[in-house]
Amino acid sequence: MDNDKEAFEKTYEKPNAVWTSKNPPEELVELIESGKIKPCKVLDVGCGEGFYSIYLAKKGFEVIGIDISERAINYAKQNAEEAGVKIKFLAMDVRDLGKLDEKFEFILEWALLHSVMLKDRKKYVEDITDLLNNDGKYLSVCFNEKDSKFGGPKQGERIIPEESRAIIGARLYFSSLSELKELFNPYFKIIESKIFENISGGKISTWNYFFMEKLPNKSMP
Repeated sequence: MDNDKEAFEKTYEKPNAVWTSKNPPEELVELIESGKIKPCKVLDVGCGEGFYSIYLAKKGFEVIGIDISERAINYAKQNAEEAGVKIKFLAMDVRDLGKLDEKFEFILEWALLHSVMLKDRKKYVEDITDLLNNDGKYLSVCFNEKDSKFGGPKQGERIIPEESRAIIGARLYFSSLSELKELFNPYFKIIESKIFENISGGKISTWNYFFMEKLPNKSMP
C-alpha cells in the first residue's frame, strides 16, 4: 500500500473519519440477510473504526478486523466493547496479509482496493486467495473510474486535493469494471459484479462491486 501510514493516522486523529459509517452498507446486509453468506469466520480488511465488523459479530460471525491505522484499531476496540461483542482487531498493512496464520470462509474488503496500487495488486489478491478456505467468499468494493469526486472519468492514479476532507495527499487508483474482472478471474468465480452509486463522505460516489467465490485449488504456493 503506497499511502503513508502517517496519512491514515492523521485522518484518525479524532474518531468518525469522513468515510466512517455506523450502519453497514445495504449491499453487505443483503448478502447476510439473504443467507448468501452465513455466519462463519470472516476477515474485515480495512475495518476502520470497526462498525461493519461489529454488525457481523452481532449476526453470529467470528470476526478479525485489520487496518493500517493504529488509531482506527483503538477506536474499533472501544466500539466493540461498547457494543458488547468480541472481535480481534489488528493494526496491519495489507502488504503483510501473508503473515496472518488464519483461514477464513468470508473476506470483506469495503473501500480498500483503490488504495492498493497496480504494482501491488496481483500479490494482494493472491494473499486474499490464500487466506480463504475452499469455496470461501470474497466481497470487494472500490472506486470506479467514472467517480467524479477526484477529477472525473479518467482512469488512473489521483492525488486527493488538499481541501479534501479525506486523506490529504493520498494516492488512489480508480478502476474500471473490466480491469478488475481481469485481476480477479484467475482466482475467483465472479458471482456478481456491477457498478453502483451510494453516498460516501456526504457525496455520491461511484463504486465497483464484486462478490466472488474462490476457485478450487487456488491456494498460492
